[in-house]
Amino acid sequence: MLNRYFIRPTTVDRIRASWLGEPIEHYVSWLGEQGYAARNVFIRVPILLRFGEFAKEGGAKSWEELPFHVESFVEAWLRRQRQEYSERQRQAAARGVRNPIQQLLRLVLPQYGNSQTDLPDPFADAVPGFFNFLRQERGLREATLVQYRHYLGQLQDYLHGVGRTLSSDLSLTTVSAFITECGVGINKRSVQSLCSILKVFFRYLFRVGFMARDLAKAIESPRRYSFSNLPRSISWSEVRKMLETVDRRSMVGKRDYAILLLLVNYGLRAREVAALSLDDIDWKRDRIYVRGRKAGHSAIYPLAPTVGEALLAYLQQGRPKTKRRALFINARAPYAQLSGVAVSLRAKWHIRKAGIEVHRPGSHTLRHTCVQRLVDSGLSFKTIGDFVGHRTPDATRIYAKVKIEALREVALGNGEEVL
Repeated sequence: MLNRYFIRPTTVDRIRASWLGEPIEHYVSWLGEQGYAARNVFIRVPILLRFGEFAKEGGAKSWEELPFHVESFVEAWLRRQRQEYSERQRQAAARGVRNPIQQLLRLVLPQYGNSQTDLPDPFADAVPGFFNFLRQERGLREATLVQYRHYLGQLQDYLHGVGRTLSSDLSLTTVSAFITECGVGINKRSVQSLCSILKVFFRYLFRVGFMARDLAKAIESPRRYSFSNLPRSISWSEVRKMLETVDRRSMVGKRDYAILLLLVNYGLRAREVAALSLDDIDWKRDRIYVRGRKAGHSAIYPLAPTVGEALLAYLQQGRPKTKRRALFINARAPYAQLSGVAVSLRAKWHIRKAGIEVHRPGSHTLRHTCVQRLVDSGLSFKTIGDFVGHRTPDATRIYAKVKIEALREVALGNGEEVL
């Protein structure tokens, strides 16, 4: 595979003679299989060769030791460039160096690819047993541990920023200031999750004797009342406006248009759209299957003509050629299955592109719009809940708080008719 990209035999010999020659050749083959352009090979192979030399000089004797040298190599690489970077440019440059190394390590080291994060767990030096405690004693899944890493990582960065460390005399004032700072950019539900995670963390520190005082008892989560929020739906005219702004001449536009129709017509969740496979479309019976929903069941929907036409256009003219059975694929190599997060971000992007003002735009905005339209049509809550896969009746009942279209008519009038 190296001969396909490098004309000079001496170049191929030099790569193969490297300490990482075998995994680099395997990585180049993988790039070709994933549809990467040749320029990616020419850019990434020199980085990997330099990384191999750097790790070996740093004392690495086996491939298993390579992950410990990634971040130090990235920093050394950026210093060697001798350029003035803004913070955003520096992060982008670091990703450009780090990504091919991480891809190589995932191919070489299976345990590296299975981890949820390539960075050490937050506070791993001070309390190394915390995440094992979460797995073994509390029985938490890796998907749940992502939230723990996220919020504890923020706490770690905050303490570093204020010149503090995790110590036995950490004050409640510092913890409260951290919670207050985080609460500025997240909603009340997320603040509750943050407080719950901090309680578990500080209770563990007290249990193992790291702290003499249990700070968990002093942390209070904000109260959140049932039905206190309104669904963040948009009007059907705004849906049409959003769909009209999608450029369906491009491959990405064809894919996004089909995704938006699935979200707004069936009220699917982002992860349900992302999980769809080619086998879930029954063209003979005009059906679409949605498996493994949040409520623990599967659903079968009639394939609406507009949705079917959009899916057909995407499959024929927009979907990259790949052996994967996933329905929606990344538009650029590697041609992996589109994630639920990516689906939500695409919905958010198109809503904003259409100039629609709504709180926290995303895939759930279109899900709420679908449910609100069904409520306004007079269907029963049980029917609507079954259609969109709600686990409890309360999840549907919140839409009865307001009649969105009726309120819009009142807002557009002078109000005299309701007096």
